Amino acid sequence: MEDPPTVERLAESSREEDAGAAFVLESKGEWWHAGFHLTTAIVGPTILTLPYAFRGLGWGPGFFCLTVMGLVTFYSYHLMSRVLEHCEKDGRRHIRFRELAADVLGSGWMFYFVIFIQTAINTGIGIGAILLAGECLQIMYQNLNPNGTMKLYEFIAIATVVMIILSQLPTFHSLRHINLVSLLLSLGYTFLVVGACIHAGTSKNAPPKDYSLESSESAMVFSAFTSISIIASIYGNGILPEIQATLAPPVAGKMLKGLLMCYAVIFVTFYSAAVSGYWAFGNQSNSNILKSLMPDEGPSLAPTWVLGLAIVFVLLQLFAIGLVYSQVAFEIMEKKSADVKQGMFSKRNLVPRIILRTIYMLFCGFFAAMLPFFGDINAVVGAVGFIPLDFILPMLLYNMTFKPPRSSLTYWTNISIMVVFTCAGLLGAFSSIRQLALDASQFKLFSSTVVN
Repeated sequence: MEDPPTVERLAESSREEDAGAAFVLESKGEWWHAGFHLTTAIVGPTILTLPYAFRGLGWGPGFFCLTVMGLVTFYSYHLMSRVLEHCEKDGRRHIRFRELAADVLGSGWMFYFVIFIQTAINTGIGIGAILLAGECLQIMYQNLNPNGTMKLYEFIAIATVVMIILSQLPTFHSLRHINLVSLLLSLGYTFLVVGACIHAGTSKNAPPKDYSLESSESAMVFSAFTSISIIASIYGNGILPEIQATLAPPVAGKMLKGLLMCYAVIFVTFYSAAVSGYWAFGNQSNSNILKSLMPDEGPSLAPTWVLGLAIVFVLLQLFAIGLVYSQVAFEIMEKKSADVKQGMFSKRNLVPRIILRTIYMLFCGFFAAMLPFFGDINAVVGAVGFIPLDFILPMLLYNMTFKPPRSSLTYWTNISIMVVFTCAGLLGAFSSIRQLALDASQFKLFSSTVVN
């Protein structure tokens, strides 16, 4: 386990002995590169879950929660960026979330808390990316060869091999071109899915449109908070300081431009996917709207080529997402294993990098094959992971750093957000874990299908 840093260590302007900083988090990027990284970190295939989230909220509350969480996360990420810029002006440029939290809050346990939450989120997303990539491969295989005998774990193994190869890209900055393609892919499959939902909703085989909520009041409340947790996880990031670390200093103002680029893509993709999917399928929306468009019984509700192309786009973007969220793990490993005095591609550093990153990806691939019901804990991840890091800590860090007057609107806005989302996180965690318990009978280790 990494030792908690002292203020003196955090204040060092040079990181000459820090291979994690010098190699993985090298600072060479421009604001648009940060925009590519942010978009890949936030806008992923999880947006195809938004119609399902609306299913637990209905039209009005669904729009309200989607909009409020969008505004709050933009505000939250901007505040965190300002805290990072403030620390940089004081000669303490933080490139890791855990160091920022420990420095500002002056607590060693906060260092470990952030490591724990980040590790859980990043490893979980790595597992989920490989699992969903394997499922995409399986869907394509079954459509091309309906009588084929390959199992889900075999496709997961193929996806893991691809991730092992791609993971050898040495730095976060080296992913900038991949993440530009990822941004374009997210727009591509969103437009394809929106078109498919419109086609399905207007066709003669259109499912009946029922937008009613759960019949019992208790079930309605639990579903609502589960949906809130899902939306929180979809907006979640959890690695903004590491993304900002890739910017060439000085970073003042650059992150805001990157956030504006990211949220322009979010506006287009989130709302169009949520509205079209929920409009077409109502309270019958699947946790992956593509499954609603390709029912187990009966013909597909949209042209096969449209759905096939959307799945290919999703598959390709999943590799980029897995890489982005693996960077924190790679940085931690290389901080301990690499020798910054020798070149990034020297034998001394190259061999450990290949071995450690391969082991990490094999670990993620193994758990993806063993636990193919990862989609079912998406809401739990949002409640216990993304909500603390993205909805609570940034407000606390800002208030501790800038100390706005207690009579100011900013101070009470931040306090209100912290209180509201602490309560939402606790209730969301409870309702999400309840849903996991209800679905537990469907779980089977090394299953050949993904439990949704």
